[in-house]
Amino acid sequence: MRRPPGEPRRVAYLYLLPGLALFAAFVLAPLVHAAWLSLFEWDGVTPGRWAGLDNYEALAQEPALRRAFGHSAVLLIFYAGLPVAIGLLLAAAASRARVRGLAAWRTILFLPQVIALAVVAVTWRIVYQPTGWLGDFDLALPAVGLVGTWVVYGLCFVLFMAGVQKIPQSLYDSARVDGAGPLREFFAVTLPALRGEIAVALTLTTIAALRNFDLVYLTTAGGPGDATTVPALEVFQRAFRTGDVGGAAAIGMCLAAVIFALSLGINRVADRAART
Repeated sequence: MRRPPGEPRRVAYLYLLPGLALFAAFVLAPLVHAAWLSLFEWDGVTPGRWAGLDNYEALAQEPALRRAFGHSAVLLIFYAGLPVAIGLLLAAAASRARVRGLAAWRTILFLPQVIALAVVAVTWRIVYQPTGWLGDFDLALPAVGLVGTWVVYGLCFVLFMAGVQKIPQSLYDSARVDGAGPLREFFAVTLPALRGEIAVALTLTTIAALRNFDLVYLTTAGGPGDATTVPALEVFQRAFRTGDVGGAAAIGMCLAAVIFALSLGINRVADRAART
């Protein structure tokens, strides 16, 4: 007996319903609630007062918040740019030469992802010493960023190695027969085949850079001065220390919008590159 044409699609939707319900309950509902709170002046205790878009206007005119978003832009270099570049370099080297114990090396490089970020932050704070790089106005932000590079580059390497293993060896053999060196082989074979993995890595690392809170809080707490303040730390400070829940929610919504826009842009560029 043949099923009606639309029945498989309806069955697929039924399987998706539990996941969609969880997503709506734990992601969409809190997001909508935060957007609603951002329209009020509220200290978290007393009744709130309707403010409309006043919180957003105030944030747009606040230099300290612009600096916080600027710091996140700098952290993108350390969280996304450097890890992706290092991961590609290691993956290209591993694809060109047979490496003994490659599985063990992948595990070792991936270990920072397994360690709790609080432990990572405390350990690196001891390594740096607060009176050293973390206490310098010019070096504190790059010092925190380098910790992010150390945490994330192993993830990029593992993603890229998984992609390299799907590349037919015949493509490398053909490139080498044509006299391609390591650099030309990388740009002609490895890099085009890893477009999807690069998009995934950039998306994950970009999100990690922009929502960074615990690493900054446990290493510098935004100092010295506001040299390492980031938007997520501003959300915490305003919501739980200064009693400006509406302003904190507005910052959170702006941060969510930036993350969504960058993630969407990365994936659209990757899709266009895959079609060409």
